[in-house]
Amino acid sequence: MPEQTELVFDNSYSRLPERFFARQAPTPVSTPGVVKINQKLANELGVDKQWLESKESLEVFAGNKIPDGADPIATAYAGHQFGGWNPQLGDGRAVLLGELIAPSGQRFDMQLKGSGPTPWSRGGDGRAPIGPVLREYIVSEAMAVLGVPTTRALAAVTTGEQVMREGPQPGAVLTRVAKSHIRIGTFQFFAARKDEEALQLLVDHVIARHYPDAAKMPNPTHALLDAAISAQGKLVAHWQSLGFIHGVMNTDNILLSGETVDYGPCAYIDDFHPDTVFSSIDHNGRYSYRNQPAIAHWNLSNLAQCLLPLLDPDEEQAIALAQKSVDAFPALFEQANQDQMTKKLGLSEYRAGDDSLVQDLLELMEQDRADFTLTFRRLSDLADASSDPVSSVAELYEFSENFAPWLERWIERIESDAMNAQQRQSSMYLANPVFIARNHLVEEIIQAAVSSDNFEPFHQLNTVLEQPFVYRPELARYATPPEPSEVVKQTFCGT
Repeated sequence: MPEQTELVFDNSYSRLPERFFARQAPTPVSTPGVVKINQKLANELGVDKQWLESKESLEVFAGNKIPDGADPIATAYAGHQFGGWNPQLGDGRAVLLGELIAPSGQRFDMQLKGSGPTPWSRGGDGRAPIGPVLREYIVSEAMAVLGVPTTRALAAVTTGEQVMREGPQPGAVLTRVAKSHIRIGTFQFFAARKDEEALQLLVDHVIARHYPDAAKMPNPTHALLDAAISAQGKLVAHWQSLGFIHGVMNTDNILLSGETVDYGPCAYIDDFHPDTVFSSIDHNGRYSYRNQPAIAHWNLSNLAQCLLPLLDPDEEQAIALAQKSVDAFPALFEQANQDQMTKKLGLSEYRAGDDSLVQDLLELMEQDRADFTLTFRRLSDLADASSDPVSSVAELYEFSENFAPWLERWIERIESDAMNAQQRQSSMYLANPVFIARNHLVEEIIQAAVSSDNFEPFHQLNTVLEQPFVYRPELARYATPPEPSEVVKQTFCGT
């Protein structure tokens, strides 16, 4: 592995024309303090461990010091927010310090979230309370361990200052890492201004950064669109397989890299119902669990519309190309969804008739209000009748009698499958986590931090979620659904 260094920057986005961003330094804070630094991620990025433990790194993560080679900017973008068009959004509470080059050669954005006002703040303070910072750290890192493409959390620090929301709250800054922060809304910003030169520069940048094979195709823009559509189909299918609800699938929160971004009002389903909504501002259920695939499809149609001038000089041909790509999304999503359910149900292949097996299970889960995570984990326990797994969650969850006919069908189906029982159970345990960032646990760590400056529950939960697939009975409370008094009915953007 190459020798680690402090931070190695090469800032390709800030070399684009200045209408893509505003140069903006973070606003210093009074007395920063470390909550958590992600040593494992830092190692992947090639960041020196000794530097991480220094006072200088804390100053960088707080926004008090700009590291050598950084070129801090706030990026411009537009977007549809809950279906309503806003032609100018932009980074209102975040500063992109620069792009790190990891030892692997991969390029990553390093962004400070909650680092003060920018030209896009629209009157806001640009700051973040500690709660949303802890939520994003916990959930994004948990998603990464689960194999979901996601932005990452490199550090969380306190500011020593208060921010005003519904009342005074402790302030914090999150250091977020992403393959890039380029959004559908970034394309919308320039398309709305009919700035074809900027659109072409953006297409070229995204292709070089994320989809280099597209450059070799006869129509690189069309290849980029197809690649982005495929990536989103796989991403949303992965969300669905975990019972994850993003909560704010606005076009400005959809990254061209195919990573999950913005963990504001996100949540995992406990007792399953496909119309579940958590976000306090999603009054009509636009971003419910059931609607996520269709919303992804709608968002991608907006991306396609932005690219029309670059797809073909002939407008009718451009529309035909875009429509063909967008129309492919349902099948791409369905294939990705089948791939996820094949693994979750312990099958080596998806056969005709498996659709009804999956759909009937989800309907039973809805009728019983069964816990989403523990339902699939308990199936994993039952996948090998000859085993007596020490990791069984039977004491936490057991199927009701309503499931008996379905379980008989599933057992008959897996017995006809090529995979042997031991292999099946092992693979199912790796597809069906037992520990997730349950809403009531996340609220618990936030309340401890806000009310008593106690970060021990945060650290404990973070440690548990580093091994989501291995059940340990002494950690049962982290796998147990909430009591009625603990149920979280609403989540909030918070920042």
